[in-house]
Amino acid sequence: MIVFRLSKSMYANDLSGRGAEKAGGRWNSKGTAMVYTSESRALCTTEIAVHTPLGILPLDYAIIAIEIPKTMAIQELEIDVLPEDWKSLPHSHSTQEIGDSFVTTEKFAVLRVPSAVVQGEYNYLLNPSHKDFKKIKVKLIEPFDFDERLFIK
Repeated sequence: MIVFRLSKSMYANDLSGRGAEKAGGRWNSKGTAMVYTSESRALCTTEIAVHTPLGILPLDYAIIAIEIPKTMAIQELEIDVLPEDWKSLPHSHSTQEIGDSFVTTEKFAVLRVPSAVVQGEYNYLLNPSHKDFKKIKVKLIEPFDFDERLFIK
């Protein structure tokens, strides 16, 4: 399976999860390393767009294609098992607890979660501390230019 990640070019090779560890996010608390990826380039683009102030065009980005081995077990969370506030803004502590538990229990290297941005789409969270994480490989890194119509009035 191929998943995608958009990042500043200087961090394209970095799958340490340090960015999420520093900032925290919907699925992890500050201090918990995690790599956020999406099932498509379009979902990656949308995820960046909703986190970027209107009028600012993100520059110097790269798209990273990441291969998760077909044999790797993936933990899947469906909407019906998530707390009611799972897609709230600002994001809920309840989803951070789910992601933090995923990382600390280390049963899976990958967690599939529904996108809070695009209904019916999924993000894949990677646990860089899992013993099988080394089997997950970067397959492609290339420059990525955003269409300015998504960001500029």
